[in-house]
Amino acid sequence: MSQPYKTIEPSVIDDKMLEEMVKKQGPSGRAGQIAQQEGIDFKDVDHLQLDFQNILKIDNMWQFTSLTKLQLDNNVIEKIEGLNTLSNLIWLDLSFNNIEMIEGLDELVKLEDLSLYNNRISKFENMDSLVNLQIFSIGKNHISDLESVVYLRRFKRLRTLNLAGNPVSESERYSLYIPAFLPNLMYLDFRLIDKLTKELALQMHNSAIAYLVHQEGLEFKSLERMRLEEEELALHQALNEMQHISDSVLMESKTRYLRGKINRLWSKLMSLEMQLVDQLEEASREFERNISEMVSTYIENVQALIAQCRDLENRNHENMLEIAMSSYDKMGKTEGDEEMPEELRALFIDKDTVINTVNASHDLHLLKIDNQEDKMVTKSNAWVRDVLEKLHTDEIARNRKRVLEINIYVSHWRDELDFLDIQDT
Repeated sequence: MSQPYKTIEPSVIDDKMLEEMVKKQGPSGRAGQIAQQEGIDFKDVDHLQLDFQNILKIDNMWQFTSLTKLQLDNNVIEKIEGLNTLSNLIWLDLSFNNIEMIEGLDELVKLEDLSLYNNRISKFENMDSLVNLQIFSIGKNHISDLESVVYLRRFKRLRTLNLAGNPVSESERYSLYIPAFLPNLMYLDFRLIDKLTKELALQMHNSAIAYLVHQEGLEFKSLERMRLEEEELALHQALNEMQHISDSVLMESKTRYLRGKINRLWSKLMSLEMQLVDQLEEASREFERNISEMVSTYIENVQALIAQCRDLENRNHENMLEIAMSSYDKMGKTEGDEEMPEELRALFIDKDTVINTVNASHDLHLLKIDNQEDKMVTKSNAWVRDVLEKLHTDEIARNRKRVLEINIYVSHWRDELDFLDIQDT
């Protein structure tokens, strides 16, 4: 699956290799001749190809601070390392290597396209900082746990995922599981996920997804609370330290630092609230889909039962009409007069009266059936509308209350700092 060592000795990225590759990939023509003579500053390089170099260890990359695209495919690399200084990297290709673990990507926060195709990786991990990831190719690895794909839900911008060639892709559940749990995904294994597939996937896994979204919300709230407690403790400690500072210059420096920290705290809390709003919005959409589907199924069942009631009423009408006409004929032959009550006998004045009476009864029964159907359908739709409207209204109220709490909380710390300033003055 991955690359064997070649007959030559595996190499490490050193200055000599880097200089050769940079010159080789540098500009052509007169500009290229000047670059060959004067050299190219590594910090100015934005694209670098180091493929097919039999590289075993990634090293000496610290000078390439402007690098946005790096090719390290088709080597014998066993560990992702030495990339911490490449914070501007957008595109990284580590395919066709011998990597067994995802690691060493913590500083690559701008990364959008990552290829780990054809390696020996068996687990999704250590990718939390890749918040801008849009394309992820990890086909032909050792991923075998279908449920582990849920880890990728944290990448809200992920649109393309390649898992083909992993044991997980052989599961019968694979084609509907991935679109259900990664609803923002557009391409799976380089194939467009059509609308019908997404709908089927959501229907199949709606309960599990609703539970997962709920758990993610609880986890987010827990993390938010922990972060807030840590920030509050740090501010308390800083304010206590400032009360014992007598140097006015140091006091002013500390005050500026704390004001900046309080502003960052406000930004962080507001950012967390916006993330929570996004998560709750996603959960609300999922809930709306589920409850709408549930009510639609209920209405379909009601309409099917009402249709059966109409059929039964039609049969009953036919039987009643047959009995009524039979009774009318008997009365004409003076049969059974003594058994029929006077009120009923009055209906059998003539044939048209009998038929009209039976038809009127049939129409009344059908009207009651229609009214009952309208009532049940209308009440069901109104209930869904009220539930969703209340959910939306409650979320708006919660968000406004939370924003107000954040502003009051941050204002409290600003007031505390202003009070120290006044005391110092």
